[in-house]
Amino acid sequence: MMSEFRQFAMKGNVVDLAVGVIIGGAFGKIVDSLVQDIIMPPIGRLFGGLDFANYYIPLNNQAMNLTLVEAKKAGAVLAYGNFLTILLNFIILAFIIFQMIRLMNKLRRAEEPPAVAAAPTPEDVLLLREIRDSLKK
Repeated sequence: MMSEFRQFAMKGNVVDLAVGVIIGGAFGKIVDSLVQDIIMPPIGRLFGGLDFANYYIPLNNQAMNLTLVEAKKAGAVLAYGNFLTILLNFIILAFIIFQMIRLMNKLRRAEEPPAVAAAPTPEDVLLLREIRDSLKK
């Protein structure tokens, strides 16, 4: 059983998947920082100068001047600002992955050898076919 497991774990697809998950996690942190530290502050400034992630609708009569963490401690809230931040993270990440896959597909198409056109049939073969067909008649 251990040898079968070792054989399974060392297959190329499993190792590639593990590397992809690790790189994806690190890349997700980069995109998260990009959104929270670079993109959302100017957008928050446009919407009143607050941290966009702290926008919420109180559901338990909390005061609107509390931060999201304080409002959550006081009861349930509808944290739409945080949701929009995470949604923007996802859209940016999906777009970057789409661009990477698009680039990989272009590279694969460039690497594929062009289809070999069928060589024309030699004249002697054509002549032999004609002779064969006329003998059949």
